[in-house]
Amino acid sequence: MALLRAVVSSVLLSRVLLALVLDLDDSFKDSRMEDVWLVDFYAPWCGYCKKLEPVWEEVGAELSRSGSPVRVGKMDATAYSGMASEFGVRGYPTIKLLKGDLAYNYKGPRTKDDIIEFANRVAGPAVRALPSRQMFEHVLKRHSVLFLYVGGESPLKEKYIEVASELIVYTYFFSASEEVLTEAVVLPELPSVVVFKDASFFTYDEYEDGSLSSWVNRERFQSYLQIDGFTLYELGETGKLVAIAVTDDKDQSDHSSRLKGLIQRVATEHREQFNRDFQFGHMSGNDYINSLIMGEVSIPSIIILNTSNEQYFLPAEPVEDLQQMLQFFSSVLDGSAPAYGGDGIFQRIKRVAYDARSTIMSVFRSSPLLGCFLFGLPLGVISLMCYGICTAESDDGTEDLELMKAEEEEEEERLTERTEEEEEQTDRTAEEELTESKSPAEKKLD
Repeated sequence: MALLRAVVSSVLLSRVLLALVLDLDDSFKDSRMEDVWLVDFYAPWCGYCKKLEPVWEEVGAELSRSGSPVRVGKMDATAYSGMASEFGVRGYPTIKLLKGDLAYNYKGPRTKDDIIEFANRVAGPAVRALPSRQMFEHVLKRHSVLFLYVGGESPLKEKYIEVASELIVYTYFFSASEEVLTEAVVLPELPSVVVFKDASFFTYDEYEDGSLSSWVNRERFQSYLQIDGFTLYELGETGKLVAIAVTDDKDQSDHSSRLKGLIQRVATEHREQFNRDFQFGHMSGNDYINSLIMGEVSIPSIIILNTSNEQYFLPAEPVEDLQQMLQFFSSVLDGSAPAYGGDGIFQRIKRVAYDARSTIMSVFRSSPLLGCFLFGLPLGVISLMCYGICTAESDDGTEDLELMKAEEEEEEERLTERTEEEEEQTDRTAEEELTESKSPAEKKLD
């Protein structure tokens, strides 16, 4: 009985969660402007979409429970392909937050907490006001990276609001008066735009940092962080080179710890020299890096990735101290370090072959029988076709040869017969001439 009640409760809970995620159709185009929507565009056959489905139900339940104004829905992009195209859907699943005429793409990890944090951040105002010092201190503790405009109305504030509307998908933007700041925050001038991160703050300088949008894009990450596949994808959009200590988190050896410590020191102690061009971090394991470079890096080691052109740099010898680390980074910047990889035609062909090989190996590792069926059957069919073609060509050649031989024999027989006829004709002619040359007496005797 208890088991039955548990099953019934589970079914009812599942139905409640599903009710909080609406199935959208063509009518959504006319009604979406009335609310802020978080929509999952999916395909029924997509494996990643099926994996996201339970997470999406939890997202809908949590946003509803917290009183968020964001409504959660999902749309079969294959059934409503026209609408999916209007929203710029190119793959599955695609997560978008729709607010008025604006559509924001979500590119982060597909976890409940990350998706909810994105929805709440983007659904609110692009720039949030901080009315008190208490609120300022609260957001400093809550966010690892945030941007703050300090001052009154100005052209810089207008530009700041414009940049915030564009980049709100990545980070938080706030505004405040100078009185809200703590005594430790001293600004050279007002108005100013400041980024708070790494237990410090850094002020935007238009003459040194270029456009505000580019500066925010470069500074939206902590100087040093743990890197995974999703993070590396976003780091590539900053335009920086990504310097990674490739380690094994389970390996607590001195070499691994020293390598991470050295790259952290470069990120903090030498920020002025390298921050504009490098993003620093570490990655546990080398599988992801190996797939990117189509090779193998040892653990622990240092690698610098240029995600814009798929080049990478490796130190000529193991890095043992800070001076060697600094020399390696400097050699990358001045062009003396050799670059590997790239996005040339040879590398693209190599990538196709590598991906095909990886896919085949993955299938065989997970299911050898399925691999034999998927790849063995087509190869067998192709082999039979090739054998048939070659055999047919061989048979045709044999028949042609036999035909030529028969024609030659017929020609020889005709020549032989003609020769014999000519010889007989010659003999008859000779006899006739001999007969005519004889006298009448000889003829009578004959």
